[in-house]
Amino acid sequence: MYEIDPVRVASPAFVLEEKLLRRNLELIRQVQEKSGAHIILALKGFAMWRVFPLVYEYLSGATASSLHEARLICEEMGCKAHTYAVAYREDEFPDILGCSSHLVFNSVAQLERFRPLWEKADPQVSVGLRVNPGWSDVAVALYNPAAPESRLGEPAYRLAEGLPKGVEGLHFHVLCESSSHSLARVLEAFEDRFGQLLPQVKWVNMGGGHLMTRKGYDLDHLIELLRRFREKWEVEVILEPGAAIAWETGTLVSTVRDIHESHGVQTAILDVSFTAHMPDTLEMPYKPRIVGARLEPQPGDYRYRMGGVSCLAGDFMSEYGFDRPLQVGDKIVFEDMIHYTMVKTTMFNGVRHPDIAILRADGRLEVVRRFGYEDYKNRLS
Repeated sequence: MYEIDPVRVASPAFVLEEKLLRRNLELIRQVQEKSGAHIILALKGFAMWRVFPLVYEYLSGATASSLHEARLICEEMGCKAHTYAVAYREDEFPDILGCSSHLVFNSVAQLERFRPLWEKADPQVSVGLRVNPGWSDVAVALYNPAAPESRLGEPAYRLAEGLPKGVEGLHFHVLCESSSHSLARVLEAFEDRFGQLLPQVKWVNMGGGHLMTRKGYDLDHLIELLRRFREKWEVEVILEPGAAIAWETGTLVSTVRDIHESHGVQTAILDVSFTAHMPDTLEMPYKPRIVGARLEPQPGDYRYRMGGVSCLAGDFMSEYGFDRPLQVGDKIVFEDMIHYTMVKTTMFNGVRHPDIAILRADGRLEVVRRFGYEDYKNRLS
């Protein structure tokens, strides 16, 4: 499925394939058109601003979780952001207003604290409130904001007397790489807890986690679900997926720098780091696919752990199966490494940060960013 020839790539490097990104965007645009919903890019999942003009050809805009993300949307996508933050800062709030078309508050207390500013904003922003539907099928607590004691969004009992004046929308986000049937169950809980408020609002933002570009996703069910909800409540429906936009659109190319053997276990030491460059593999956790390797070794395979280049003891992945022995200089290509990777990388240990490259539709390999010592130094003091 990937067209990149790793021999062409100076590792380490993230390589986005333009054809694959367009494939995803075309599918998402069809969902928009058939459902009547607006689908926007969540920068927390994919913030590669070099391709924002391409993304904006297909989607309705983007969503931000901070002033810096909102500015990036305004400057590089050329539109105002749908902005939500867990807590806004007084010194940043005027600039956030200037970069936002929609502004979602995490609590009624924050909404009221900043009311004098957002009520007087010119041009006016559309204000919303995040709520907690109280249901999610996300099993990993780190990624599940729907717990009763969650700090993300207001629970239903806090809005028993209705919405604060000026609130035009409701927002929830409780899914992670989920199906349309998970969304259906969330909507049941949402309508049960907050249905009495829906006649008062103009829009409902259903957050992210809708992995509509994954093979086997029930697109027809999603389209019908969104269309029925929109027509039932006469509201604008907004989705803001992160992973779905860049799902399976590119790779992380690395090189074997050493083969380390200890007590019969062979570890291929790479020039990338799981903790610094692929943190979700340790946080979720999950085992990333490698081109030409088996996730679970079979009898007769050459077995290697993948070792990261940082000094963290746990910076490795369990054994993969290969058809031949690995050698120093071999390229190891990790699949599906564009979403929730570049946005979460660090420069821990000062290890070399991967380049960012684009394989253009015409076959050109364009290195759009190369990181060096000054990037590491300027993050510190």
